Amino acid sequence: MCGFAGFLDFSASTSEANLRVTASRMAHTLRHRGPDAEGCWVDAEAGVALAHQRLSIIDLSPNGAQPMTSASGRSIIAYNGEVYNFAEIRDALIAEGRGPFRGGSDTEVVLEACEAWGVERAVKRFIGMFAFALWDRRASELTLVRDRLGIKPLYWAQFGDLFLFGSELKALCAQGGWSAQVDQNAVAAFMRHNYIPAPHTIYRGVSKLPPGAMLRMGRQHQAEISAYWSLDDIVEEGANDPLPGDDTAATDALEALLSDAVRQRMIADVPLGAFLSGGIDSSTVVALMQANSDRPVKTFSIGFAESGFDEAQYAKQVARHLGTDHTELYVEPAQAMAMIERLPEMFDEPFADSSQIPTFLVSELTRPHVTVSLSGDGGDELFAGYNRYFQSAGTVGRLMNAPRPLRASLAGAVNSLSPGVWDRLFNLMPKRWRPAQPGDKLYKLADVLRGDSGAFYRRLVSHWDDPSGVVPGGREPRGILWDPALADRLPDDIAWMQYLDTLTYLPDDILTKVDRSSMAVSLEARVPLLDHRVVAFAWRLSAQQKIRAGKGKWLLRQVLQRHVPRDLVERPKMGFGIPLDKWLRGPLRDWAEDLLSEHSLAQTGILAPAPIRAKWREHLSTQRNWQYHLWDVLMFQAWARRWL
Repeated sequence: MCGFAGFLDFSASTSEANLRVTASRMAHTLRHRGPDAEGCWVDAEAGVALAHQRLSIIDLSPNGAQPMTSASGRSIIAYNGEVYNFAEIRDALIAEGRGPFRGGSDTEVVLEACEAWGVERAVKRFIGMFAFALWDRRASELTLVRDRLGIKPLYWAQFGDLFLFGSELKALCAQGGWSAQVDQNAVAAFMRHNYIPAPHTIYRGVSKLPPGAMLRMGRQHQAEISAYWSLDDIVEEGANDPLPGDDTAATDALEALLSDAVRQRMIADVPLGAFLSGGIDSSTVVALMQANSDRPVKTFSIGFAESGFDEAQYAKQVARHLGTDHTELYVEPAQAMAMIERLPEMFDEPFADSSQIPTFLVSELTRPHVTVSLSGDGGDELFAGYNRYFQSAGTVGRLMNAPRPLRASLAGAVNSLSPGVWDRLFNLMPKRWRPAQPGDKLYKLADVLRGDSGAFYRRLVSHWDDPSGVVPGGREPRGILWDPALADRLPDDIAWMQYLDTLTYLPDDILTKVDRSSMAVSLEARVPLLDHRVVAFAWRLSAQQKIRAGKGKWLLRQVLQRHVPRDLVERPKMGFGIPLDKWLRGPLRDWAEDLLSEHSLAQTGILAPAPIRAKWREHLSTQRNWQYHLWDVLMFQAWARRWL
C-alpha cells in the first residue's frame, strides 16, 4: 500500500529541478501512506512529474521501488494497492516472451502487463485493489486508473496548463499552482450524506475518479474518462444467469469463492492479521483465514463500556472458538477525544461517519503487531445486511403502500411520545432483541412515512433532509439517488437499494473511512468480500438467498455456520459505532460548543447558524437525539478550521 502524486505542466516551462521539488513536496504529504521509501521521476521536456511514497508489502527490496520504469523504458508507473493474482499474470507474460523480471513485486507485473496488453485489457485481468498513474513516453499520454469498487482513492484536477493527480487531496493542495475554493454545492451534498459523493470534492474543479474508471490525458490536453468495469453490466449478467436454487450447492460455491479471495489476500512478505468485530462479515473472513493458516491468525477488536456499543465481547468469543491470537482494547472517551483533532488532517475534506473513530482506533491498535489487516467490509451491500433492506421487504415496505393519510396518522402516533419515552419502553424487551436507539429510529420512521414511496430510500440515508436550509446558496447536486427510472431496471426494492449502496455509500463512505483510517497509521487494509468475482456472484443470488425470516446475509451465514456455532454470531445488527449522543452531552461538550458557537459558525461563513443552534439546544436538553446532524456540522467546522 502506498501513496502517489504528480502533475503535468502542459506549457513544459518548469525546470527539471522544480518539477522534482514540487512533486516530492506533494508526495511527502502522503508519507503516512508509505513511510518505507520515497521516489520521484520527472521529464522536463514533457512537463511530467511522478512521485511516490512506499509501504513495502511484497518484495521488500529496492527492486520494488517506485516510480518504476518498464524494461523497455517506454512506461513509468506510480501505483497504490495490491494485485493479488500477479504471479499468474507474470506467468502469462513470460509465456508470451516478456521478461526476465527484475524483482518479485506486483508493481513490476502491473507495469509490464499494461505495456504488453494495453491498460484496459490488463486491468480487466487484475484481481485486487489499485489506483495508479502510468506515463507513456512514446505516446506522451498519462493514464489514471482506479479499481472496480473504489477501494483505493484517486483525485485529479485540471486548471489551464496544469493537470494534477494524487492519492489524497492534501497532495494536490501541496502543488501550489492553483487556488483552492470551497464548492458550496458539495457542502450541501455533504450535509445530506455525511460524505461528499463522487465525482465531487470539497474544492471546485477537483474531482474523484469514479470506481472502475480510467482517465486518459493525451496530446490534446483533454481528459477522457471511460469505464472498464460497470456494476450495470454485472447486474444484467446476474439477471441473465441466476444461481440455481439448490442451497447446499450455492453455499459450497460461495465458500469456495470466498476461500480463494481470502487466500489470495493472505499473500504478503510482512506480518498479517484481521479486524474482528464478532459480526457475520468479519467472523467469516477470519474463519476462512484460520482455515487457510497453519498458525493462529492475529485478530484485533475494540469495545466500549457503554451498553449497546460493545461488540468486543462477541469478538472474543469468536476468536476463542477459532483459536486466533486475539488482542482487544476498551476505549474511553478521553482516547477518542485525543484523536478527534486528527480527523480533518486524516480525511482532507469533510467526512462525518462517526465510526471513523473506532475504525482509526482499531487500526492504531493493530499496526504495532502487523502491517496488513483483512477487513469484512462489503458484506452488507453484497448480501443484504442493512436494516433498511429488511424494512423495505417487511412492515415498513408494506406501510409505504398504505394511503398517505393513514401513514400520516401513524407518524403522528409515533411522535406523540418523545424518543426518550420510546427508549424506556423498549428497555422492557429482553436485551438480546433490543434495538439500539429505538426512539431515534422510530422518529426517523415517522419522517419516512410522511413522504412518498419514491423518496423512501433517500430519506433513510439522509441526515439533513433539506441541505439548502443549512447551506445558504448551496445547490445540492442531484445524482443517481434522484433517478426515477432506476427502479425499473432492477427486480425489486432490495436490489435497487443494494445497487445504490454499492455505487455511492460503499466507495464514498465505507471504503473512504477504512482507507484513510488504516493508512493514517501505515496499515494496509484488504477487503476480500469485495473481490470483483464475489460481487458478480452476489448479483446472481435471488432475494430468498439473501433474506429469509427477516434476516439478511442468509447465504453468507450458511458459510459462516460451517466454521462458527450459530449462537456466537446470531444477534441484532449493532453497527460499528460509538455512544456519540452521550459523549456530545458529556466529555465532548466543550469541544462541540466551541465549534457550534455563533462566533465559530459566523467565522466560517458557509453554514446557517440558526437551525444548527436549535438542534444543539434540543440535543443538550435530551428532547431529541441529533447526534448525526450535529456530527456533520462539527466535522465540517473542524475541517474548515484546519484547511481554510
